[in-house]
Amino acid sequence: MTPLLKLMKINKYYPFAFIYFFINIVGLPFGLLYTTILTPVFYVWLLIKGKRLIIFRFFLFATPFVIVHLFNGVDKFYYSRSLVVYLTVYIFCYAFHTLLTTYNKMEGLFKRLTDANFAFTIIALFLLVTPLKNLLWFDWSISVGGLAINNWPRLLMLTYEPSYYATLMVPLFVFYFIQFILKQSHNGSLQQFFFIGTPLLLSLSMGVIAGLVISIIIFILVNARRFLTSKTLLYSLIAISFFFLSSIVILFYFYPQNPISVRLIAIFAGADGSANGRTFEAFELGVVIAKLKSIWWGVGPGQLKIIGDPIIKAFYNYPPDYGQVSIPSTFSETIAIFGIIGGSLRMMLEFFFFFKTKVYNNYFRTLLFIYIFIYQFTGSFTTNIAEYVIWILAFTNTFPQFDRVTNKVHHLYPDEPIKIQPVLQ
Repeated sequence: MTPLLKLMKINKYYPFAFIYFFINIVGLPFGLLYTTILTPVFYVWLLIKGKRLIIFRFFLFATPFVIVHLFNGVDKFYYSRSLVVYLTVYIFCYAFHTLLTTYNKMEGLFKRLTDANFAFTIIALFLLVTPLKNLLWFDWSISVGGLAINNWPRLLMLTYEPSYYATLMVPLFVFYFIQFILKQSHNGSLQQFFFIGTPLLLSLSMGVIAGLVISIIIFILVNARRFLTSKTLLYSLIAISFFFLSSIVILFYFYPQNPISVRLIAIFAGADGSANGRTFEAFELGVVIAKLKSIWWGVGPGQLKIIGDPIIKAFYNYPPDYGQVSIPSTFSETIAIFGIIGGSLRMMLEFFFFFKTKVYNNYFRTLLFIYIFIYQFTGSFTTNIAEYVIWILAFTNTFPQFDRVTNKVHHLYPDEPIKIQPVLQ
C-alpha cells in the first residue's frame, strides 16, 4: 500500500473517537451528548460482538436502589429519565471496554487525537484576537490579596467547561508522559508530550493539573526503587522537575499577577470558590442532601434537580432563578444520590478491580488509577463518561509495553535501551 493510500485510509473507529473528544455537545441541549444518541448503535455492536445480558446486568445491580428510592418517594419523571441516562453511560462504558479488549491499534488512535487536538489548539490561539474567541475560550476572573485576574481566557474547545476538556486529555497526557520517561520513543514522545501538554496548560484547570502533579509525585515515590536506579530515567525526572519548578519560580518572581500564581494563592488561602466547591463544600452538601431521604441510600437519580437545587442555591446564596446547579464532585454526588451504601460500593469496586486486573503491574494503568482515584473527590460528576474512560483504561491492559515485566531488563541494566515489540499502527 502506497503512503498516499495509507494516509487516505480511514480508521473505522476514529470517527467515534473524534465525536467523543471534539464535538460531543455541539448543537445539543445541555446534558445531551452525541455518544448518548449513539447508544443504540453501541448496543447493537455489542450484540454483534456476542455480548449478552447487558441490560439485565444493569438492572440487576440497580434494582435494590430503585426499590428503596421509590419507597422513600421520588419524582418519577426525573427519576426515570436519569435512570435512562445512567443506562446509556453503562452501555457506552461496556462498548469502550469491549473495544479495548478487541482492538490493538489504540496507540495510533491516541496519536491521531493528539495531533488533531494540537491543530485545533493553534486555530483556537488565532481566534483569541477575533470576535469568535468565546467559541473555544472561557473568560475567567479571580482576585485575592490585592492580586486580580480579569477575563483571562481558558481553553475549553467545544465542551462544557475547561475542566471537562482537561479531563478528556488526561489519558493522552499520561500515555506520552510514561512513554517519555521510559524512553520508549525519543523525539516522537517528546513532541506528542508537548502537543498534549500545551492545551492542558491553556485550559488552566487547576483541579486536573494539580491532580496530575500529585499523582505523578505519588507514582514516582511508589516506584522509586525501580525508577531512581536508572540514570536515564533519573535524568528525565530531574529535567521535568527542574523545568516545572523553575517555571513556577519565574512566574512568581517576574510576573506575580499571572493566572497560575493568583489561582494557587487563592486555593491555599481558601479563597478559590471553585476549589472549595469541588472538595469539602461538595462533601458537606452531599451529606446534607442525602439526609433529606436516606443517608444510607441517598435521594435517588434525578432528584438533585427537585430537592437538591434549593439546598445548593441557599448554601451559596444564589437567587432562585440562577439556573441549573449541581455538586461538582463525583464522590460527593454519589453520596447525595446513592448514600453511604452507594459511596461504599464505589470504593469497594475500585479496589476490587485494582487487584483483580493487577493495575500495579503496568506503569500507565497505575498512574491513571492514582489520578482518577484522587480526582473523584475534587471534581467531575456521576454520569461523566470522560471519567469512566479513565477508569476503564486503568482496569484494562491496553498498552502492555508499559508493563513492569516488559521494562524489567531496563532496570537491571539501566543504561541499555528498552527493547519492546512495535505496536501495530
